[in-house]
Amino acid sequence: MGNLKSKHTRYEVSTPPKSELERRGRGEGVNRSRRDDFYARRSGLKPHPESAVSPEDRNLQVPPKGKRILHVKDVDLCIKQNTYDHITDKYELTEEREEDGKKIKPNLVIRRGKPFDIVVKFDRAFEKEKDDLKIILEVGPRPLPSRGTSVVIVLSDEDKPNQWGAMIKEVNGKDVTLRIFTPGNCIVGKWTLKLEFKLLKDAGTGKPEEEVKKYRYVHEDPIYMLFNPWCPDDICYLEDETLILEYVLNDMGKIYAGNYKQIGSKPWTFGQFEDFVLDCAFYVLDKAELPYRSRNNPVGVVRKISAITNSLDDDGILVGNWSGDYSGGTAPTAWVGSVAILEEYWKTKQPVKFGQCWVFSGVVTTLCRALGIPCRSVTNFASAHDVDATITIDMYWTSDGKPMEDANFDSIWNFHVWNDVWMARPDLPPGYSGWQAIDATPQETSDGIYCSGPCSVNALRDGVITLPYDGPFIFAEVNADKVHYIQKSNGEFRSVIQKDIVGKRISTRLPDGFARRAVVGSIIDDPDRHDITSQYKHTEGTAEERAALMKAISTSTRQDIYDDVGDDVKFNFVDKDDIFIGSDFDVEVKVTNTSDEERNVTITLSATVCRYTGVPVAQLKNEQFQIKLEPKSEQNVKMACTVDEYLPKLVEGASMKIGGMAWVKETGQVHADLDDFRLRRPDLKVEAKCLDDSGIFRVGVPFDLVVSLTNPLNKQLTKCEWFIEGPGLQKPKRIKHASDVAANALVDLTYQMTPRRTGTRQIAVGFDTVELPDITGSAIIEVKPAA
Repeated sequence: MGNLKSKHTRYEVSTPPKSELERRGRGEGVNRSRRDDFYARRSGLKPHPESAVSPEDRNLQVPPKGKRILHVKDVDLCIKQNTYDHITDKYELTEEREEDGKKIKPNLVIRRGKPFDIVVKFDRAFEKEKDDLKIILEVGPRPLPSRGTSVVIVLSDEDKPNQWGAMIKEVNGKDVTLRIFTPGNCIVGKWTLKLEFKLLKDAGTGKPEEEVKKYRYVHEDPIYMLFNPWCPDDICYLEDETLILEYVLNDMGKIYAGNYKQIGSKPWTFGQFEDFVLDCAFYVLDKAELPYRSRNNPVGVVRKISAITNSLDDDGILVGNWSGDYSGGTAPTAWVGSVAILEEYWKTKQPVKFGQCWVFSGVVTTLCRALGIPCRSVTNFASAHDVDATITIDMYWTSDGKPMEDANFDSIWNFHVWNDVWMARPDLPPGYSGWQAIDATPQETSDGIYCSGPCSVNALRDGVITLPYDGPFIFAEVNADKVHYIQKSNGEFRSVIQKDIVGKRISTRLPDGFARRAVVGSIIDDPDRHDITSQYKHTEGTAEERAALMKAISTSTRQDIYDDVGDDVKFNFVDKDDIFIGSDFDVEVKVTNTSDEERNVTITLSATVCRYTGVPVAQLKNEQFQIKLEPKSEQNVKMACTVDEYLPKLVEGASMKIGGMAWVKETGQVHADLDDFRLRRPDLKVEAKCLDDSGIFRVGVPFDLVVSLTNPLNKQLTKCEWFIEGPGLQKPKRIKHASDVAANALVDLTYQMTPRRTGTRQIAVGFDTVELPDITGSAIIEVKPAA
């Protein structure tokens, strides 16, 4: 961790040093026994239902005759200081900006569980003995105290921990500074601020208190309340500052894909601080119909986010599409960030076409981090899809080595991407707080809706799958056994169990809080990759792992298949690494006879083009071999596949399933296996170049983005498009390439960008074509303030 800390201190322009963030997060200089929520408001929006003025407000907003009752001239929300203290100054809506030629004033964003200050400017001096001031905070369309959506705060010098409250911090003539406290468990959403005044009964009016006229000020802009992972009273509290830097504050990153032997990564811009994203995040909670009274609990919030991110059931954000036909929308492989997707959804309020698992996960990460919930994208390689809750993946084969497609409903995806969110789980037994898995990809329904989680990762590791939510399905994704049912000549089936096939090299990005260059398609292990397999499951084959599986499987119908069978011929696929699209390759299996006798083996090898979900698209090749093995010997069997054979059948992802089935004549041993294979795609070369010789990137000063790629195919690339995202630099850009790209030719793009904000900035670029989709690259720049 020491090295990580030193990295933070080098990037003070974009992220304050760790010690400074800790000081601000703790609220140094204020009474820490009171911890308040964080708010934000935005001026550039049309009035929203939460801030609608009630008839009572309208009546009380008319100043009563006479000069005795206080009138509000203005309220200063102390945006610069509050957002600095609350570590929300990265949100673009906290700065003055321009939209469609109109200037929009800055807005306040703060977090719950930490005090914040406002300065109220009156028309006369405030007299504490005579002037009665109450603060009213309301959220939702019909705020009620019983639901926690309406709060009346009376000024007090008493500081009660983890409760609503307010005190006078300073009086300076007609200006009064108020410190407002919010509890660490209050509702997250857009709150309306109201100030109510009246004269106290003994102020010489001669009237009963109820007859004294009142005056109410209603602030025109909503206050946004966020979760606070720095606050120990917040259920999202995360003690490790380095993890907060990554899982809440980092708006750049990467998502892992490929297969467990050839792990690649996609650069991804999360962009949670873009000016519209926070509004969009609260809008989707409304769209998901999450009751306001439930928005204080991140368990309910993230469950709804997992549902609303897909379009099924509720016209959510993204339409899932695994067909290969993406006409009428954008191919999932073309996206390089969440901002373009959320911007389209925010503008149109219609589902965006199209997404697959990593796209759903990227959007979920953006929404959760925007709301202040620690979140990470998680990639599970060799991810099981158990459709019948048996916690096994069942594969049926004919006697001649071909899959029974009409009987094979379970599948193993090359990879699957979901999310982990960090929170306490007081609704679960002790030990099951911390990371919780949620999944927005619509695979199976939960409570009748396409959503999944939150499910305790610790519970999954222990094989405890009966707790809420969706334990059996997620457990099977990472720890199911694969069972091959091989048909004999008499029609009966023999089962062969593979115990180490599912849930490999579960990956997320290393939590250091900064961006790194993506190594797309590389077989070299990415130094940014953080392996979290041990958080999800015990080491494969250990007693602890088998015990967890047996505990989980005790609830299924597959308890009777675990009988050990002694087999003396071993089969292992030979890994083929670093094979680029456009090259020939071999399917190769090593067969080893461990016995002291001769063995005659019939082997069938196959190669099938498939999608990353494991769904077959086209049979590439199928060949049968007869071999004789001497005692204690081994032999390699190869099947050649040429570029002319596979290229016309290849689909996005360049994925294949390599199959092998074998029968040993002397013992009757049968063996079946399927392995993942992926052809490497080339990477984009991405460079950022200053237009002068300074080599310094500055706010407001244009620079060139230069991108290039050499077509590796002996055929032209058609319908070529560029996709560019760079939060803090510019809005997402989509550019159609002027022409097709000739075979083996160089294609390049020079595009001018102008930084809007200082700090470390990632530029993610995608290049999409019909013949060669999913080509990505990225560049990192450090932007300095304007000279």
